[in-house]
Amino acid sequence: MNKRRTFLQQLGMLSAGFMLAPAMVSCNQENKSAAETTATGDEPAAGNTATAEKAAISAVGLQLYTLREQLPADVKGVIAKVAKAGYNDVETYGYSKENGFWGLEPKAFKALLDENGLISSSGHYGLEGYLGKSNEDELQTNIAAAVAVGQKYLTIPHLGEAIRSSADAYKTLAERMNMAGEICKKAGLQLAYHNHNFEFLPQGDTTGYEILLTETNPDLVKFEADLFWMVRAGKQPVDMFEQYPGRFPLWHVKDMDKNNQDLNIEIGSGSINYKQIFDQAKTAGLERIFVEQENFAEGMDPYQSISQSYDYIKKTLIS
Repeated sequence: MNKRRTFLQQLGMLSAGFMLAPAMVSCNQENKSAAETTATGDEPAAGNTATAEKAAISAVGLQLYTLREQLPADVKGVIAKVAKAGYNDVETYGYSKENGFWGLEPKAFKALLDENGLISSSGHYGLEGYLGKSNEDELQTNIAAAVAVGQKYLTIPHLGEAIRSSADAYKTLAERMNMAGEICKKAGLQLAYHNHNFEFLPQGDTTGYEILLTETNPDLVKFEADLFWMVRAGKQPVDMFEQYPGRFPLWHVKDMDKNNQDLNIEIGSGSINYKQIFDQAKTAGLERIFVEQENFAEGMDPYQSISQSYDYIKKTLIS
């Protein structure tokens, strides 16, 4: 996680201390909230037997941050291995006008995906400048890249601490997201927001996440549910889907290590009850899923890891 923090800081997307330490959300890892216990139970809830076929999804995507150590040295080789593992879709991160996508201009990156039978339906693009300082050039630069790659979703990956310090700050962010969503819509894109866990901290009698959900226009701003971080914050994703149906067309699917809630592990090997969550895919409005893993167990080959997660999802969750 320290590497992720460093990377995002270098993009100018964060202020110091960008992400709330999980321990601040869950004061005692051994005392899970009732919501987290339900979400991480070993067995699906009684009566839930349908799978994600209800939402007509079949493609499995990979958030490329999973392979952040490998990409800079060999972007072409990494993309080929992602396709070989079975993935149909990739979600990008880290684009900049100066360096493109790991040294490739957007059109060249799109050509690389085409060569390997892949698409990119979503990309993570830093909008700190636009959201905090009304820097529309930043937004337009990212829109141009997303359009060139053929992406549908322009997804905000994170909010720096300086621009989310209060309930009023979240309301301002929601207003700016609505504006950005309108601009994206005119370019043929859909704006989305990806959560961590800090959004679930109390803001008076509500939370930052509730403010974003209620203050944004459902047609202009969708949400990418990072299921790991929802559970880590003590929330039950299914409750979110039922309360705000159709708002979550994108999911980050990553599992929680049974012995250390701060760590990821291959899908199906951890404590999150993904069968129960995938039962509610249609309620969520699910269109695309992206495997993401921020850390690997010692000795685990990253490509073996992404293959294992892919196989579990295809055989167990969306078969």
